[in-house]
Formats: sequence, structure tokens, C-alpha cells
Amino acid sequence: MATEILMPALSPTMEEGTLAKWLVKEGDAVKSGQILAEIETDKATMEFEAVDEGVMGRILIAEGTSGVKVNQPIAILVEEGEEVPAAGAAPAPARGTDAAEKEADAAKGYGAGQAPPAGKADPAGAPAAMPAAPAPAAGGQRVFASPLARRIAAEKGLDLAGISGSGPRGRIVKADVEGASAAPKAAPAAAPAAAAEAPKPAPGPAAMPAGMGADTVRKMYEGRPFEEITLDGMRRTIAARLTEAKQTIPHFYLRREVRLDALMAFRETLNKQLESRGVKLSVNDFIIKACAIALQQVPAANAVWAGDRILKLKPSDVAVAVAIEGGLFTPVLKDAHQKTLSALSAEMKDLAARARTKKLAPHEYQGGSFAISNLGMFGIENFDAVINLPHGAILAVGAGLKKPVVAKSGEIEVATMMSMTLSVDHRVIDGALGAELMKAIVENLENPVAMLA
Repeated sequence: MATEILMPALSPTMEEGTLAKWLVKEGDAVKSGQILAEIETDKATMEFEAVDEGVMGRILIAEGTSGVKVNQPIAILVEEGEEVPAAGAAPAPARGTDAAEKEADAAKGYGAGQAPPAGKADPAGAPAAMPAAPAPAAGGQRVFASPLARRIAAEKGLDLAGISGSGPRGRIVKADVEGASAAPKAAPAAAPAAAAEAPKPAPGPAAMPAGMGADTVRKMYEGRPFEEITLDGMRRTIAARLTEAKQTIPHFYLRREVRLDALMAFRETLNKQLESRGVKLSVNDFIIKACAIALQQVPAANAVWAGDRILKLKPSDVAVAVAIEGGLFTPVLKDAHQKTLSALSAEMKDLAARARTKKLAPHEYQGGSFAISNLGMFGIENFDAVINLPHGAILAVGAGLKKPVVAKSGEIEVATMMSMTLSVDHRVIDGALGAELMKAIVENLENPVAMLA
């Protein structure tokens, strides 16, 4: 039975992508787990794996095509010896219309004759045919299985409800049914007296902010030379997320200066000792460590906003902004409080290098409770950063500059001072708690040896 391969949702925020490269050709045999294509999302280029086995019957979307919507058919997979459906003819439907089933399929890009998720138009502009409903499991739950697995199960007289799936989100695939033994099918559960309330769809990514339209703005600059730049997926996402952040997060700001003389001297000593290992620590490595420890010292501030509640995290997962061409990434250093400075330095270098080539996986730049944005290397003395949803705070770090300061003795002396601004979500962290967190960060940076204890 021919099966449509759909454009997968490779990240929670993905709505469309670019089919960068096909790694198979029409007529090629396809095995489960084989890489079929490379797909560019708004943030990364990711590999797309096959779930079922078969033959690549027809490629519907040419490589290099951008703006391919999630759930749009991109290819047709057929069984060995099966005739490829004629162009324009939909493959025989083989999937149910249950919302959870479609969501599971969309995550890997497989389905046939199914409608797109609630709230999205069907790519073909017409409703999908209603296929036969999959067998219900105990409690009326749908059974998620690939078309090939369903056919094999039917031939062997297997009850899919009694088989554990090893595919994405528990989906039953060919391997699960091949070795299974036939068993009497369970009687279907009685229909409930009232239909269960349909699950509410998860909120999609923020829409582009409203404002002056392109035509209105163009008219303002008639007669003036300009270049019009079309927004790519990353720029659209950045515009939407930052607009949402500034419109919905009640920001407040805490500012402190930190004296770096002890840290600079300690860093120089460590780098000399680590030179033989090829390790060179940056000031940013110390800042990451100081923030990670501070989140453990002030655990109530290690939290994120979750709509109608606060999630208080236990580990210090610290995100660090990395500038790339056309935008930025915020890769997350997980369990940063438990890692050595050299380990944090090596991990940060690796994440930054892969961020600049858009090779990060979504789990590497999503999550965390706190972020750091350092513009000191550009000579910026101080600035206010926008909080990265759903984080509770972000630390904006400026350049370390030599300044005259008043010593404890009352005399004027020269010291290396660095300005920092903590942007805080007042829904998550109140003023006094934010001040306590900022104080802990400053004390950790001014006493760097204690961070190794």
C-alpha cells in the first residue's frame, strides 16, 4: 500500500522548512532508520529518518525547495513490486484521523490521506478521505501503527492493542509485529455515553507581530534607493519571539558592577597550568560557572514561567547567546553547576561552532531557566537584554574596563570593572529575590577560587 511521507515537524516551533537535500532517489530501497533527506528548520539543518521499509516511489518536492509546510506530502513510499500511484492520485489512506495519532505521525513525517493538525489548512485544499479507524485499545485509546505493520498484523491475525510499539511515541512498526504471535482479539470497549472532550491543541508558535504593512512602509521611501530583504525562517522566529517577550513579560532590571582583578589573575594562573592540555579559559567560562552556582545558592530564582504556574528547576541549565549570520542561537549548558571550568569551556566552544553552521539539534538550544548575553568583546559597556521565553532572567554582560575606584582604605586606585544588568521576569522573580541572585553572581566572580570548592 502506497504511503505518503509528510514534511516532518523537527522541532516544537517548526511550521515550515526547506528540503535541503534528498539522500535517496526514486526507485531506491528504503530501510527503517535510513536517512532520507536533510531538512533546514528555522534554526538548524537536521537529518530525516525513515520509519517504514519500502521503495521510494515518487519524490514530490525537489531538493532546495523552501517554504514546505509541516504535514505537506514530500514523497510516496510503496511496497516492493507495487505500482506507484499516478500523479495527482492520492495514495490509499492508511492512517486514522485521531488528533494524537496525527501529531505522532507529524513528528516523523509519515501518514497517508490524513488531515493536517487542527487549525491548519489541508495542503491539497480538500478534506482527507476518512480511513477505517484503527483498532481501539483498552480504555478506548487509539492504537498507533504504521500501514505496513497494520497489514502484517491483519494477515497474521494479531491484535495490535496487545503489542508494544518501538517506533516514535510508541508507534507500532514492522519489526514489532513480525515476531509477535497471534492471540484472540480483545473485545472493543463500549462506546462512552457522551463523547470525550476533544483535546485542546497545543499553542503554536507566535505569529509575526502586527504593524505597518510592507506597502505602507515602501510608500514612505518612494524615490529613495533601498534593498528589500525577504525574511528567512530564523528572522521571522526571532521577530515573533522577541515581540512576544516584550509584550507579555513584565521586565525589570538590576544593575551591578563587578571587580575582575582577582578573576583575571586567577585565570592567568590557570591558563598557564592548562596550556599543556590545550585548554584556554575565557572570562565568559567563569561567568557561566558563577551564574550556575548562583542558581544553586538562590534556588527560588532557578525557575521559569509556565502560563498559569511557575516551574522551579533543580539543575542549573544555563543558556548562552551565540551570534551567527542573520540571527542568534542560545545553546544550553545542562548541569553547568556540576561541570569543571575546562569542561564548560570545551562544551561551549563545541556548541558555538555547531551553532554557527546550524548543526545544533533542538534539544541543544531549548530549555534552561537562565541565559547570558555577553557583548563585552564588542566594547559594549552595558545594555539591557530581552528575556528568552520561558526563562526567568537573562544576564547582560558588558566589557571589563579599567576605572578609578575607591578602595576599602579610602584611597583611589585603578581596577578592572565590568558592568552587568540582570533582566528579570517579575512574574517569576520578585525584586528582593532578583537582588539576592545578582549578589551571589557578583560574589562568585569576585572570589573565583571558591567556585572550585
